[in-house]
Amino acid sequence: MTLIENFEKYCSADFLRDEPMSRHTSFRIGGPADIMVFPKTSEELLGVWKLCRENGVPIHVLGDGANVLVADAGIRGVVVFTNKMDGCEILPDERVRAAAGTRLSALAVAACEASLAGLEFASGIPGTIGGAICMNAGAYGHDISEFIESVTLFCDGAGVVVKSCAEMGFGYRKSIVQSGEMLVLDAVFKLSRGDSAKIREEIKDLNARRRKTQPLEHHSAGSFFKRPEGHFAGKLIEDSGMKGFSIGDAWVSEKHAGFVVNKGTASAADVLELMRRVQDTVFEKFGVHLEPEVRILG
Repeated sequence: MTLIENFEKYCSADFLRDEPMSRHTSFRIGGPADIMVFPKTSEELLGVWKLCRENGVPIHVLGDGANVLVADAGIRGVVVFTNKMDGCEILPDERVRAAAGTRLSALAVAACEASLAGLEFASGIPGTIGGAICMNAGAYGHDISEFIESVTLFCDGAGVVVKSCAEMGFGYRKSIVQSGEMLVLDAVFKLSRGDSAKIREEIKDLNARRRKTQPLEHHSAGSFFKRPEGHFAGKLIEDSGMKGFSIGDAWVSEKHAGFVVNKGTASAADVLELMRRVQDTVFEKFGVHLEPEVRILG
């Protein structure tokens, strides 16, 4: 029997078989995963990783399903969600340690309660610490890497290692984690002392701004395209006349053209065709190629 067929004999973590990814992604799109695993500890995560590597089974590690578009046919192999591996620890010298599956919103709240400033911008970004580090997530002029002191990684061939921020290869929406040969286990953030009431007010103001300017009322994967150098993707899309353009239930948001939203029963095929039409139109009008920020799987 194959590993997939006999998975329960080797896996100690909670898992589901043939589970639709649409139930677990912020886009509400995607066919079934052969196996979907929910580790609660780093040990369970590494056990699943090693098991799949040793048996040649594809493995895809996600946070909580934000920033991904999954094919209608689903994903073969094993999909791991790390969002049960969560928790924050306040450390001396204005530092916070957060596990990979901790949501950014929870980290921002924990920092606020400890009167630590810096992560207010991250309070409304969907997703987890692991995903945010992988893509160096950012908003409102800040990136997560600005506040990283160190990251604990599991690396194929090297085991568990701790890397400084300078060793993480951070750039615009990138890091060394994107190589696919390593996993984020936790990270330490270096913040600054602040007033919790003022930090809380800043979080409140930024989240109100987000609700006003972004289509949070619809399912999406967040900002769909990376920012081209010297431009803003949303403005290019709007100026090209594609704001409000739709294919099926996949729409370029009327509120913010940088978002593609699922207004009901959009398929991955609808989203991908809409993406291509937007890319082609923007390139024809402005000579700029838009690269997706969303991770496309399957």
